[in-house]
Amino acid sequence: MALFARDKNGHLIKEINGIKLPFPLAEFMKIRKWGYVVSALFMAISMFFIVTKGFNWGLDFTGGVVFDTHFSQTANLEQIRDKLKEHGIETPIVQTTGSVQDVMIRLPASDNDSGIGDRVKSMLVELDSDIKIKSIEFVGPNVGEELAQGAVYATLATLAMMLIYIGSRFEWRLGLGGIASLAHDVVITLGVFSALQVEMDLTFVAAILSVVGYSINDSIVVFDRVRENFRKIRRLDTIDIIDISLTQTLSRTIMTSATTLIVVIALFFFGGPSIHNFSLALLVGIGFGTYSSIFIAIAIAYDVGLRREHMIPPKVDKEVDELP
Repeated sequence: MALFARDKNGHLIKEINGIKLPFPLAEFMKIRKWGYVVSALFMAISMFFIVTKGFNWGLDFTGGVVFDTHFSQTANLEQIRDKLKEHGIETPIVQTTGSVQDVMIRLPASDNDSGIGDRVKSMLVELDSDIKIKSIEFVGPNVGEELAQGAVYATLATLAMMLIYIGSRFEWRLGLGGIASLAHDVVITLGVFSALQVEMDLTFVAAILSVVGYSINDSIVVFDRVRENFRKIRRLDTIDIIDISLTQTLSRTIMTSATTLIVVIALFFFGGPSIHNFSLALLVGIGFGTYSSIFIAIAIAYDVGLRREHMIPPKVDKEVDELP
């Protein structure tokens, strides 16, 4: 088993069978306070935009009119959007539902909702004379308020369950660091959406929950390696064990995040408007989630007192009676 120690200059070395070899250690914990400063700055900016600009709530939360239509041929979604905008409807949501001929159109609530059905049908007939409008549903603001409350409750419940899981599997200090990391990622993602005034709908809620799951997965990998190294390495302080664990998991974290971000970037640019907001939330959340798993989650756990004895159960000495 490899033993770790520091040489006379304070550099970490690795000793195997009496031969000392340099260990390429990334000492993250020495700069963790700079990480706190950067995170505090981003969170302060995010909170500033959230408080001053608020959010651009989508139809799922504000209410509106939903049309379920069937075209006689393959529907051109961009053409439908352009047609609606020509007639003064600026923010329509147009997407297929199951087939290329079935299209759902969602329009924001307005004072003229009483005749909106005939107006929209006359617009769409210009594109397809055989179009069929299967249903028209009006979603009131009360329903939107219930959806917003449900989204908040779902996010809070997820954070609470994550705290219980990490605290029971590892240690409450790691649970605290993990939840702080998740809150950090969520607040910054919300701040970006508020600053850009990107429309927030239920797909954004799904993206936030995906970010929570992705971020906590990175943190758990680090936590598990820290616990493993506490059991293997006996001659170093807690801060050194954490730096070793972060160094060992760094390549895995970078490769996983990079490959995921490549997919998300492709969705962001080529996935179409239906999932544009979803991919933007993932892009911001995963990027900051990778950062926070290193500089927030384990760093906070260390600063609130994480030590070796918290991760290793005490040994119980058993006295064995000798036979006469």
